[in-house]
Amino acid sequence: MSADIYIGIDMGSTGLKAVAFEAGSGRGLAAAGGALPFVQLPGGGCEIDAAAIDAALVGALARVAALLGERVRHVRALSCTGHGAGLYALDRHGRLLRGRAVASTDQRAGARARALGLRHGQALFADVGCAPWSGQPTVIAAELLEQHLIQRGEIHRLMFAKDYLCFLLTGETVTDASDVSTAGLLSLARGVPSRQPFAAAGLDELADRTDAVLPRIGVAGTVAGLLRDTRAAQCGLPAGLPVAVGTIDLLASLAAVGADTRGEAVAILGTWCVNAVVAPARSPLPAVGAVVHFGEAQRRLYFENSPSSMANVAWLARTLRLPDAAAVVEAAFSVPLGAQGLRFLPFINGGGAPEGASAGFIGLQGHHGPAHMARAVIDAVAALHARHLARLASFGLGVPGRVSALGGGARDRRVVQLIAGFLGHPVERCGDDETGARGAALLAAKSLGDDAALPAPRECVAPPADAPAHADFYASFHPLIDALSPAFGQLSGNAA
Repeated sequence: MSADIYIGIDMGSTGLKAVAFEAGSGRGLAAAGGALPFVQLPGGGCEIDAAAIDAALVGALARVAALLGERVRHVRALSCTGHGAGLYALDRHGRLLRGRAVASTDQRAGARARALGLRHGQALFADVGCAPWSGQPTVIAAELLEQHLIQRGEIHRLMFAKDYLCFLLTGETVTDASDVSTAGLLSLARGVPSRQPFAAAGLDELADRTDAVLPRIGVAGTVAGLLRDTRAAQCGLPAGLPVAVGTIDLLASLAAVGADTRGEAVAILGTWCVNAVVAPARSPLPAVGAVVHFGEAQRRLYFENSPSSMANVAWLARTLRLPDAAAVVEAAFSVPLGAQGLRFLPFINGGGAPEGASAGFIGLQGHHGPAHMARAVIDAVAALHARHLARLASFGLGVPGRVSALGGGARDRRVVQLIAGFLGHPVERCGDDETGARGAALLAAKSLGDDAALPAPRECVAPPADAPAHADFYASFHPLIDALSPAFGQLSGNAA
């Protein structure tokens, strides 16, 4: 008798992937997907066509179904996860405005977010758990309105990446608390949409009808709808499959390795530099990057992040015309820690702290080559994760000495060991880059009342032997970033 199969779909900041998991063993039976063709626009814009999302979704599911072969009949349910925020705005006909979504890495509204932060940042943080940021749907919408790219009254419904996928599969419009809260649109105290972030961004027409603009907030792990017959036929999947309400990819990834129940910190080495802890709700709120209400009364998701982790590595790969990020990592570890004095500021897509942070090399000299540049980037990415993790720990968030590393960057053991060296203690590595999809598949199983285990492979990575050298490098990273804060402010002011 074959085991049940659950499918998780993960739409990240750069790609979309569908993975079929076997209940019990947790083994990945089939995976498909790839990079999404995001369009880079002047001023830091980052968008993707609706047709490209649809094609990627159907293509990934169809390939998974083909790889499963006869076992496709054992697929019981599926669920979606995805990157938080960005702008997935639908018109009255259920189509993306302008036929495009805006990614959460879009930077066009950076100056607007900083200005809003100065005026409303503290009040918004107290209400919704985050200050304005450039990838927030309200901030993006205000920016597009000012540029006359959209018109007032055109936004009928605001969705999020995973919810748009669910909509394409089922025709249902439903979200969950984690996405609404990550977008800074959910009152932490009341657990319902807040009008304050809409009003602060100048979207009064939306502020007065938040319940209508946002989809129904469902409970993660319940059935959102059924796979439409036409979609089932396109994808080669059984008709009428339940599609479960998902969560943001961060929460799905934590659930995939059990960190949401163990209370340990997790570093996700993806496009974004995301570091998070699920812990009891606190009052007053700790001054972390963001606090997320994910539908539970007594627990919150606390995180520190920057929109630039492995995005820095991907940028260097493109710039140096290397095959991929793995080639950058390989070049990096051909050079000793510290890259012979070369340092990198790891904010290629901007940064939350310091305000207005941008990327650049410091200490570049004639003897430095591509391998030194690669090493400087990898050193900085690892140090930035450690910096964020240390800030969470400073508020007593997380279990001391326990951190897990996930995401694409965690595929290389040496990168995780570098983080362990900066933290000064072992880090548990999940080299499985499908944690988002795995967490979504767990929610698919949950929607049917199935407590199926989908265990992820894990490994404990000890710090490098030369601990003093890593401690010295990491100690120098903080004052360098802090010292450049005025320069970041000056540059971002000039850009505005």
